[in-house]
Amino acid sequence: MKRTVNSARTATAFGRHSGKVRIGVVGAGVFGGYHAQKYASSPHSEFVGVFDLNTENAGKLIAKIGKGSAFGSFDALAAQCDALVIATPAVTHAALTRRALDAGKHALVEKPLALNGHEARALAGLALERDLVLQVGHQERLVFQAMGLFSTGERPINIEGARVGPASPDGRCEDVSAIFDLMIHDLDLAAELFGSEVKSVYGRGRKVHTDKIDEAIALVKFANGGEAKLTASRARTQRSRSMRIDYPSGTVEIDFLTRKVTNTTPFNIRADVSEILPDPLRAADEAFLAAIQGRDVSPVTGGVGARAAAMAELVEKSALKRAPAMAVTSTAAAA
Repeated sequence: MKRTVNSARTATAFGRHSGKVRIGVVGAGVFGGYHAQKYASSPHSEFVGVFDLNTENAGKLIAKIGKGSAFGSFDALAAQCDALVIATPAVTHAALTRRALDAGKHALVEKPLALNGHEARALAGLALERDLVLQVGHQERLVFQAMGLFSTGERPINIEGARVGPASPDGRCEDVSAIFDLMIHDLDLAAELFGSEVKSVYGRGRKVHTDKIDEAIALVKFANGGEAKLTASRARTQRSRSMRIDYPSGTVEIDFLTRKVTNTTPFNIRADVSEILPDPLRAADEAFLAAIQGRDVSPVTGGVGARAAAMAELVEKSALKRAPAMAVTSTAAAA
């Protein structure tokens, strides 16, 4: 049975699973470990285990959790599960998600769903065709919902966001650009806030310490007249994460690091949502189970993930046209 909510973007399968959901995690890295811990302690799931090409890491994770098994192959894990979490390097997301769906398993995949819009939309369509729940790891949406930003009843005029910081000491996520690593979050949030189709995209970027774009600026114009200017960098000396949202009735400014909100609108925007949303990742993981069991619909459908991936692809293509001339070789130059 399929259920469509609002539009093709939010179309999603509505599960009918009874009893606990047998779930496994593909990837024993940082986020794979987080997901494994959440599902091992959930009353709605039976944690089956982990598969990782690095069998030592998989074994260490299972030992830490004290539940489940380390599996020797993707197929062996999938055969024992109703659902899989894909928490592997971003370049593998699309292929592994397709394997999960082809095997008849519900799938939760960390962002990005894919590295281009065409492939991401195909995966969203495949999930609907197979009547499977596909959820993408844009759980920051749950934070915005808890803050009240998705229920103002008023669309923004302009959005300006920044998500910058230094390079990861272990090179994590450097298999993709800062656009697919960092900016994709704000692209998704801006698109949801504007509630309109993208009209045009301009991107500018530079390579700093990898062969990918490490710092980028995007200007996205929407069909309803809204504009978003977004900055993402993994080449700065200091961390900063902020967003300014201009509405016809006022402005909301958010510093996500200090949890400070300046609000001149009449909307009730919560600065601190720790009481109603103490653990966004757990909330997203539980929402995935609820969708599979038919208790609710997924808050981040495959279509939502596909839209974000398509926007990131447009920004990256635009930025790559200008990146060679802007390339630098030191992080100091990008600070």
